Amino acid sequence: MATNWQAAFSRVRAALMRRGRSAHDADDLVQEAWIRLACYERERAVAKPEAFLMRTALNLSIDTHRMRVNHGEEVLLDEVVLIDATPTAEAVVLARERVARLSVCLGRLNEKTRDIFLAHRVDGMSYQQIAQRHQLSISTVEKHVAKATLQVTSWMEGW
Repeated sequence: MATNWQAAFSRVRAALMRRGRSAHDADDLVQEAWIRLACYERERAVAKPEAFLMRTALNLSIDTHRMRVNHGEEVLLDEVVLIDATPTAEAVVLARERVARLSVCLGRLNEKTRDIFLAHRVDGMSYQQIAQRHQLSISTVEKHVAKATLQVTSWMEGW
């Protein structure tokens, strides 16, 4: 008796989907079951090929479920949203322009004020450390940092 394979595949696929498989997974399982049936039929005769196909597909579904529970779920690359954290070309250009502008602004400061400002803001030195290094009072260091901050802020306005 000839088997209507399209109808058989549809029934097996529907059974898998009723058990919670996606259409994609059900198609893969039906295909794998068909391959196993074809390999099995090379060596032995199968009295009820549709029943063999159904049982094989259901067993493969169970095995797949157990594997996912024990080893974690597979994720198709199409389902993954990759986040590109690199800045856009526009952001890079703007950042370079801001750095160039800041360099010009720092160049406008007198040398002592610039050295004190950079020691505090870039090197992270305390006012006391800067005062000792330049042999100044802490109050004078504070005034240099405040002056530089005010000037750089006003010069960088709009950037």
